[in-house]
Amino acid sequence: MSRVFITGTAGFIGFHLAALLLEEGFIVHGLDGMTDYYDVTLKQRRHQKLLESPNFSVTEGMLEDAKLIDRITNDFRPDVMVHLAAQAGVRYSLENPRAYIESNIVGTFNILEAARRLEVKHLLMASTSSVYGANEDMPFIESEKADTQLSLYAASKKANESMGHSYAHLWDLPTTMLRFFTVYGTWGRPDLALYKFVDAILDDRPIDIYNHGDMYRDFTYIDDLVRAIRLLIDTAPVRPASAADIPDWDSLSPVAPFRVVNIGNSDKVRLLDFIDAIEEALDKKAIRNYVDIQKGDVPATWANADALRNLTGYRPQTDFKDGISAFVAWFREYHGR
Repeated sequence: MSRVFITGTAGFIGFHLAALLLEEGFIVHGLDGMTDYYDVTLKQRRHQKLLESPNFSVTEGMLEDAKLIDRITNDFRPDVMVHLAAQAGVRYSLENPRAYIESNIVGTFNILEAARRLEVKHLLMASTSSVYGANEDMPFIESEKADTQLSLYAASKKANESMGHSYAHLWDLPTTMLRFFTVYGTWGRPDLALYKFVDAILDDRPIDIYNHGDMYRDFTYIDDLVRAIRLLIDTAPVRPASAADIPDWDSLSPVAPFRVVNIGNSDKVRLLDFIDAIEEALDKKAIRNYVDIQKGDVPATWANADALRNLTGYRPQTDFKDGISAFVAWFREYHGR
């Protein structure tokens, strides 16, 4: 049985990925800092569910603690590492930028060092659609330049991609960067739009709709996302013999076993249509407060997911209305509302 080390297992995506791998018989060790960026109780509940499996173990600690990272990875000896933990959020990066340097830059360096030392078969690391920044040609494709990030969060993730490429090149470390597109679903984060909107609507509080509703997102349901990661685990990049061997659709580096993969629904959904679907699932209208776009936000995201499909034969396809209905059902049960 393969041994997988996952950072961020008390987080939204890490929890779902760990649960999927455990279902398939993997042995999983998790790491999470349990920070108070959002409700720690929700994180604890996620870990409690994972700990129902005898194949799951976890360490609570910070990515920035190099000695801790070295100790637990040396003890666990993973075959694969999936690095999902990070200081997340575009807007919070305006308030507390230092957290992004400490967690996303220093913490990722510690993970890279552990992966190099242990010579893992595959390192997968979370990036974000936010790295596309001011790019306007859509759908976004992995091979296009992404040099115009609009927030420190996005910049930290682009830095992670560059760090990952350098380690892949220097140490022949198979590395896949995962660019996520607006992930939503059950057990989601309270700072994400869907969670905030549902909570506010049920509470008769207004919701802030940025850029006066002129926003588009490639919403990706959590089950689709972790299924894609699971399949990509088995698709470790190999250093090509020459650039001529790389297909047009592939972002594989010509000088390293390194690639970037978009994980998105390949469908651009208008924010106002997303809110309409929430109202329908709740059978209740929102009090809408239209406001200007926030600093660091991008007006639209839309993924070209051809690389994911060509590598794995899979593509996310959950309709956003179905995903919202599933989230609302979970939210009502979890909160008793």
